Amino acid sequence: MPDAPVLGQSKKVKLDESAFGAGFRGPLVHQSVRAEQAARRRGTAATKTRAMVSGGGAKPWRQKGTGRARAGSSRSPIWTGGGVAFGPHPRSYTFKVNRKEQRAALRSALSLHAERRSLAILDVGAFDTPKTSRAFDLLDDWGQDGPTLVVLSAAESTAALSFRNLKRVAVLTATDVGVTDLLAAACLLVSRPRWPS
Repeated sequence: MPDAPVLGQSKKVKLDESAFGAGFRGPLVHQSVRAEQAARRRGTAATKTRAMVSGGGAKPWRQKGTGRARAGSSRSPIWTGGGVAFGPHPRSYTFKVNRKEQRAALRSALSLHAERRSLAILDVGAFDTPKTSRAFDLLDDWGQDGPTLVVLSAAESTAALSFRNLKRVAVLTATDVGVTDLLAAACLLVSRPRWPS
């Protein structure tokens, strides 16, 4: 059964085998990461077609007799200052991933951190007030290198304030964490509620 250390303490916590002991499923993870990154795209790229460009109402010259190619508008895509043919327009890039596939990809990413020993538990009881130096000391004692993702609940604001100003540390609530965030982080720090007395 996988386990993870508790930062600032000498004990370890047993992790749920179903969530942290799953095998890595590459195709599902790839599909989920693509879906999350596509959903984060703003999709606001836009160009003007010949109908949207101002001007070009009059025929530049008569149809016949000039020796030049026929032209009906100076806003044709082949003219300078004309519209754009087949250019991008605002749209949504999102596509659907089934809920079971998304959860399986999330389990794969969590299991990868558990397997690499890059997962630790944070006791938020140590942060009654925001204290960035305390957060820095915990991460420094852990000794992990690379970008760190701290996953907290929405109610653990004091811990979030303690970690948010640290370099190469991202703080997210549990509801906002995706597969992309888990894979982008070299280390994962997950909060656990205050220990019962």
